[in-house]
Order: sequence, then structure tokens, then C-alpha cells
Amino acid sequence: MSGRGRRAVLPPSGHRVEPPLALEGLVVTVTNKAGFTKEFDFTALSVAEPMQRSLAASFAARSRGWTSHTTARTCWTGLEMFAKFVADLGSPPDDLDGLSTSDLQSWRDRHVDTNSGKTTLRVVRGLLQGDARLADGPVAEELARRIPRPVPSKQSYEESERDRVVLTAQRQFRSAWLRIGENTQLLNRWRAGDIAEGSRDWKIGMVLDHIARTGDAPRTALPGGLKQVTHHRALGGTGLEKTWGRLFLTRMELTALAVLLTDRFAWNLSVYDRMPVPTRSPSAGETASVTYQVRVEKRRAGDGQWFSTENVTDSGADSPGRLITQALEATAHSRRLANLLKPGSDLLMAARAYHAEQKHVDLDRPAPVGPVSFGVSYAMAKQWAKNNGLGGSPFGRVRRTTVTNEGRPLQHTQGTHESIYVLPDKRVQRASRHVFADGAREALEQARAVAFGGKIADEPAPGHQETATADCEDEETSPWPAPAGGCGADFLLCLACPNAHVHPGHHPRLAHLHQQILSLLSATDERTFRKRWNDHLLRLEDLRDDTKVGPAAWAAALARVSDADRTVVRLLLKEDLAP
Repeated sequence: MSGRGRRAVLPPSGHRVEPPLALEGLVVTVTNKAGFTKEFDFTALSVAEPMQRSLAASFAARSRGWTSHTTARTCWTGLEMFAKFVADLGSPPDDLDGLSTSDLQSWRDRHVDTNSGKTTLRVVRGLLQGDARLADGPVAEELARRIPRPVPSKQSYEESERDRVVLTAQRQFRSAWLRIGENTQLLNRWRAGDIAEGSRDWKIGMVLDHIARTGDAPRTALPGGLKQVTHHRALGGTGLEKTWGRLFLTRMELTALAVLLTDRFAWNLSVYDRMPVPTRSPSAGETASVTYQVRVEKRRAGDGQWFSTENVTDSGADSPGRLITQALEATAHSRRLANLLKPGSDLLMAARAYHAEQKHVDLDRPAPVGPVSFGVSYAMAKQWAKNNGLGGSPFGRVRRTTVTNEGRPLQHTQGTHESIYVLPDKRVQRASRHVFADGAREALEQARAVAFGGKIADEPAPGHQETATADCEDEETSPWPAPAGGCGADFLLCLACPNAHVHPGHHPRLAHLHQQILSLLSATDERTFRKRWNDHLLRLEDLRDDTKVGPAAWAAALARVSDADRTVVRLLLKEDLAP
């Protein structure tokens, strides 16, 4: 079955796939997913013919896995830059096996400091590594050097910036949606015969019917050969909003719709070129709601993982699915006309092009059908932003804003979400400062909890009461009071108490205790050890630190361990010594 659920058709008998590399070895033909071909002539590269042939062979081998001309053009641009670099060398090699390590180091140094340069390095490296002569040796090692990841340069919008972009798109699309809705109602009334013949609305209805069937208003030929919109006085003018724009979105209005969809669902700009018309079904247990199944195509996910389906419900004015309903209504006439001209056309994002006859240049994008074009190109996105005084294309930043606001991956992996969207984003960083501060305070509290909390003394103090691990200054002010008064803590917790005093007389017992707890590491499972003994071990190691007892004194104390110390430590470890 095909990815669209239709049974695959076998190719005709005798069919064979033409090899991408021409017989003369200097022209590579790349076929995209739609079946369109594009040729790349390697004689145009400014290097010797043997190197041209080697690069063409590597390019052809890699092209077998490509599904778009965009990928091919990216690699071709990288090769053009590499060829110019080689041509500018003092003694340019005739073929790839003449490249030296220093040549590749110079090539790397020229590009490694910029994001676009890092992309170029990766592209060219992949092509060079496809040549068997560069598979080993110093040159291969140089090619294998790690290329740093590009540093994400785009940032999410601040709230005021995002509001400006979205409000601009809302005003433009809503105005178009209302315009098309009003004229659709008038057209339906005209077709139903509910309008008096000869009236102004009747004339407009007749024009609307022609627009719906042809994509343009009827025109009357004038004596001089020019053509004039028929009934232009009844229509109120000859501008596009008074003529074919009554039933069709313009490409800028379609771009505004795409901005709103990206803001709502975080879809990539490329998704809109091939998004089929969503299917719909009544929501379970609901009569007023409808759930759309939207198919999203993400080619970078890899073969077999391009498509995913999202369920979106329209349950009211503020629900996510309401925008899908409006998109279906606003594009209905464009889609109906495209399907009339070319049966089977079922793409959602359809608009009326300004010029009905247009050359299909970008073969990776769907071809127009008559006056109807599909999807939103990067050029359209930039033009929309320029028209509205918004700088460059808004799609990358709008998507980033939605993803970071949602706080979860949307059409990408968890790793991409964290490394590309969350961590480099300045708005997220600012919003997370209190989280980092709370985490730092918690870490400090945890560090203090496993540090020696008492005082270091040179000798016992009168009035202090001896415990199993230290001397207690005042058990009545214990952090762990007993219900009947006094201290209710385990003797091992004495080392965490601010009332504890440790002098040299305690060192042998504590050093022996430290040694015995360490021995439990191999005799106890990790979970039990961490729960029962880990904090005590960390306090003892903190006590042994240079700033307190010191490693030398600690080691010397082990030689003075008495039988009484061993007995007390054994009772502590068995938990038989009551506080």
C-alpha cells in the first residue's frame, strides 16, 4: 500500500530506473519524490576534470537516498564553494587523492566558525568520505574530526512580539474568511434561485458563479482589444477583493492562515505544501463538536516515519479545531476548482495565484493547478513579513515560541526539544532563573545535610555529655527532640547536630567507623546502602577533610583504635545501640 492508503501500482513491463550519473560521468540527475528531475553539470566546477568526475561519482552515490531537489542544491552549493577553494590553492591537485591534510585543515578553518560554514563542512565531508581513496590515512583522520553543532540563532518571541505577529495574521485572515463567507452565502442563494433576476445581487451572484468555475471574473472585450471586468460597477470595482478575491484567498492571506496554524500547532512551514484536506467525524458522545484528523508530513524524520496524524476537535470558538474549520471554509472554492481541473487534488492550503499562468519553478513543491497554487513558500513568508513590517519570516520564531510555551516536544524528539528549543532560548533561560535558584538552594541544603554539623575541639569540655560518636553540648536543644524530652536522634546523627563537639579522643572511633561503613559498600545492595548509610559516610568524609581533622591525623588515628571503639562501632552498625 502507498503512504496515502491506495494500492501501489506496478511499473510497466520493461521499466528500469535510469542511473543518476550519465555515461560520460560528468552530469548527475536527481529525481525528487514527485518524480521531477534536475541535472547537475560537474563541468561547471572550477577544478580539473579528474576531480570533477570523482565528485560527480560521490554526488551520484549519495543522491540515491535524496527525495528533494533542495537537498541536492544544498550539496551542490557546498561543492561549488569547495571547488573554488581548491582552485585557489597554490598548487591545485588534479584529483581528490591529491588533497593534503593541510589543505583540509585550511578548508575547515575557513568555515568552522559560522553556522552556515559548519553545514558546508558536513555536506562536503560526506561527499569526500564517499571516495574510497580518502577512507584511511591522515586525510581520512582530518575528515573524521568532529564538526561542532551549529549554535541555534533563532529565539522565541517575547510576549509583545508574538502578540503583534499573531494579531496581524488574525486581522488579515479573519477579514478574508468573512469576505469569502459572505460571498459564498450570496452565491448559494443565487444558485438556489432566491435572488430577484436583474437585481444587483443577482448580477454579483452570476459573476460569483463564473469565478467559482473558472477562478476569474467574466470579462468583456472592448473595441480597442482590452478586456474589462463584466458588471464591474455592480461589483464595486475591479480590484482582486471585488473580483476573484470574493471566493479565493490571496497567497498573502494563505500565509497569514499558516502563521496562525503554526502559532496554534507548532507545525513547520514545509508541512503546509503537502497537507491533505483533514478528514472529519463527529466527536464521541458529542453532537455539536467535530474532530478532524490532520495528517502532518515531516520528511526529516526519515523514510517510513514521515507521516503522523493529529486529532483536533472543534468544540467552540476558542477550541483548536475552530481554526481548522475556518481554514476549510476559506479554501473551499480554491480546492473545489483545483479538483475540477485536476481530479484527485486534495491539498488543504490552496490559494488563488495573482497570475493565472505561472511557471512551476520549485519542483519540490506541488505544481499549481490552473490559477490555484498550494502551500506557503519561504519567499511568501518573507514577503508577508515585509508587507506587515515584521522583519524576516516569522515561522521559525512562532514555532519556537509555541514549543517553549507548551514545554514539550511537538513533531520532534525529546533530545531536539531540549538541545535546540529549550536550552539555547533566552526567554526560557530568564523564566527559569527562579527554578535554577531554587535548585541551587536545595542543593546547598542537601550538601549541608551530609556535612559535619558540629564543632572541632582540641580537648573535652567540662559539662559536655559523651555519646557514641561525639560529645553533646546540650541535648535539650536537639534538632530531633524526643517526645518525653531530650534528644531522640540516632547516635550517628550526632555528627549532623550543631551541639556536637569532636576532639582527638573521638578520632580513632570515627576513623574505624568510616572504615567499617566503607566495607558495607560491597556487602549491601546500592539502594539499601544509599538509604541507610550514605549520608553518614559523607559526613565522616567531610570530617576527615583538610579543613577539619585532616587525612594524616585520620590515618594515624586508626592505629589507636581500642577494643571499646570496635565494640561501639559494631553496635552502631547493627543498630543495637539505642540513643
